[in-house]
Amino acid sequence: MKLYSYWRSTTSVRVRIALNLKGVDYEIETIDLPKGEQKADSYAALNPMKGVPTLVLDDGTALTQSMAILDYIDTVWPEPPLYPANPKERALVDAAAHAIALDIHPVNNLKVLGYLKGTLGHSQDETVDWMCHWMNEGFTAFQQLIRPDTPFCFGDSIGMADLCLVGQMVNARRWGLDLTPFQRLVEIDDRAREIDAAQRGMPENQPDAQPT
Repeated sequence: MKLYSYWRSTTSVRVRIALNLKGVDYEIETIDLPKGEQKADSYAALNPMKGVPTLVLDDGTALTQSMAILDYIDTVWPEPPLYPANPKERALVDAAAHAIALDIHPVNNLKVLGYLKGTLGHSQDETVDWMCHWMNEGFTAFQQLIRPDTPFCFGDSIGMADLCLVGQMVNARRWGLDLTPFQRLVEIDDRAREIDAAQRGMPENQPDAQPT
């Protein structure tokens, strides 16, 4: 099984950590997004959206979109679970996870930032302000959606909401978002980083990691 991944991709972070948590063997194939490797015809044939991650199964099936990949992973390798068994509790987890995956991330990804700078002519500072604005808005809601007093977002172990949070925290720290109002999220992120499976999924531990 092969995971096409870029070291700084927050969606790739989610999938890498999930595979590690489940103890699944996989090979990483790096895709350099800034260099445009995702636009190559050979890769676009696997992922028409020309993004990462893409998980290619042993039978050649290419899965795209991180949330769909995570759902597949959790279904095929159910232990440890990424969701609670109770349907109502699962819906609450999904609501929080989607706040990041569907609301924050889409306006912070490379395509959008490239359009803001390259087509609309915004400066780097304006682009960073854009990202931090939407992360601040999203984190404010996310912090209210999760449990107030559990080790992780909804319980004693990493779940779907935590995977999304940890990935987005990579961007928050990278772009200098003021995390003072989000100490609950900082604590969860720090706790997750102490887990080997999560640590191995972090950007700095990837084969294509670059000095920062």
